[in-house]
Amino acid sequence: MSIWLVLAVGSIAAGFVQGLAGFGFGLVALSVWSWFIQPSMMVPLIVFGSLVGQLLAVGSLRHGFSLRRLFPFLIGGILGVPTGLWLLTLMDPLFFKFGVGLLLAVYCLTALWIAHIPRITVGGRVADGVIGWVGGTMSGFGGLPGAVPTLWCQLRGWPKDQQRTVFQAFNLFMHMLTITAFAANGLITREMTGYFAVVGAAILLPSLLGIRLYRRFSDSSFRGMVLVMLTISGIMLLISTAPQVWRLL
Repeated sequence: MSIWLVLAVGSIAAGFVQGLAGFGFGLVALSVWSWFIQPSMMVPLIVFGSLVGQLLAVGSLRHGFSLRRLFPFLIGGILGVPTGLWLLTLMDPLFFKFGVGLLLAVYCLTALWIAHIPRITVGGRVADGVIGWVGGTMSGFGGLPGAVPTLWCQLRGWPKDQQRTVFQAFNLFMHMLTITAFAANGLITREMTGYFAVVGAAILLPSLLGIRLYRRFSDSSFRGMVLVMLTISGIMLLISTAPQVWRLL
């Protein structure tokens, strides 16, 4: 199968999911691309596609936006990106992606069967900052900053607009920071610029369609949608990485 077609198909699916839920580009794209594209190329492509999708959705951030609530996540994320880049030089992201897939599949599937998820009210801004650091580390290491902050926002029990503005603004900032770090470290090659063009063009309409449909969800239906999408993303990550992990064990 042509790499151009693979990029387009993965970008269309991932762009729609990100527009609808405010996150998930990397998780969905990875589940498609990992079968055909080498890992060294996937992370920059995921970060770029996620960044474009977040920029298209900037207008939706005006609902429920709170810089005070977002600030600890951003500080933690800034500190986390260098940690992720350092880990990228030491180990294969394969096991990281397998672990993320396992976490998402088990936790989110369980949460879908629980009527009321216990809210976390302790820790305050320090805990939010630690979660931001984890997200920043995951961004630098695997281009996946949003999974843990998204789950954390669910556990905080904030209304859907407040949840979305936190993890979407966080993702946007992390992707900008990460793509800059990749460029500074020579991880973006000339060959990738053509792939970037395909990804950017493919996600345009699906992302805008997803953003438009988002407004139709209530708080409860949004919670269910986020958990379902995270569950599916986790399962797809497991399917795409488990054979390689098994061969290495």
